[in-house]
Amino acid sequence: MNSERKVVMVTRRTRLEELVARYHTLAQAKFYIEHLGADFSDYVREQEIYEAAKRTALVALEAYGRFQVIERSFLPNFVFGDSDIVLALGQDGLVANAMKYLDGRPLIGVNPDPLRFDGVLLPFEPADIGSIIEDVVRDHRTSKAVTMAEAVLSDGQRLLGVNDLFIGPRTHTSARYEIELGKQKEVQSSSGIIVSTGLGSSAWMRSIVTGAMAIAGAYGKAMPDVYRPWDWDADYLQLAVREPFPSRASSTTLVYGTVDRATKLVVRSLMPEGGVIFSDGIEADYLVFSSGTEATIGIAGSKGTLIV
Repeated sequence: MNSERKVVMVTRRTRLEELVARYHTLAQAKFYIEHLGADFSDYVREQEIYEAAKRTALVALEAYGRFQVIERSFLPNFVFGDSDIVLALGQDGLVANAMKYLDGRPLIGVNPDPLRFDGVLLPFEPADIGSIIEDVVRDHRTSKAVTMAEAVLSDGQRLLGVNDLFIGPRTHTSARYEIELGKQKEVQSSSGIIVSTGLGSSAWMRSIVTGAMAIAGAYGKAMPDVYRPWDWDADYLQLAVREPFPSRASSTTLVYGTVDRATKLVVRSLMPEGGVIFSDGIEADYLVFSSGTEATIGIAGSKGTLIV
């Protein structure tokens, strides 16, 4: 098929590639893993399966025509064309990481190893790539809209979150900040704030709420035993404060709430250093959130587009 629309395939480094980059040689990586008592052959199998998936994908892309392959670390600086179709060769985290740079461009999630990855965001396998791309070019595939969160700092810096945003300390220390949602405002000390989208409501937010309900149950408090994630395209976000600490100088009233288009979350840093905001679990890609900085958290102006 010869189309003027370009396909950009986003790949990721495997665990084995990460180890070799860290320890310089395959032999040293193997020594490190086996010294810990782990199964090095599992790392090798994962690498082989991923390489096979890439070869299958490349055959389909070469038959299609225009394509480009980039590694995940290049996403923040890569310039996508207006008509580009983007393919992420899994895991789920790669889909979320790619989507926030696409400004609504269609994204195809491909599961390279279905026996290893559940693939909630990866409905396709490498053998499907050729037909899926053809369907997308001809507008024969449906898609799901994904609401994203956005953090905007007082100096104009912005960060999108497909699953969630984290506001808090860069290391395992306490964060101090002033939090404001609607008519509620208070100073808090906690291990950070999670703001979740509908897509992320089955991930980090779910674990926070599940843990809170289990602890409350252990203290004899009657709690609902069902947590319900919300729709990916829902026009609201939810926030949860992690481990809020009550003291003379900090309160714990505003620990859970909803952010929508009419009500945004405002957080003012009281941390001299070490405060950060990052999204989707990518700690290396963060905004500095130190004293004097104000962050406004709301729904992003554009939505992601996931091909299904």
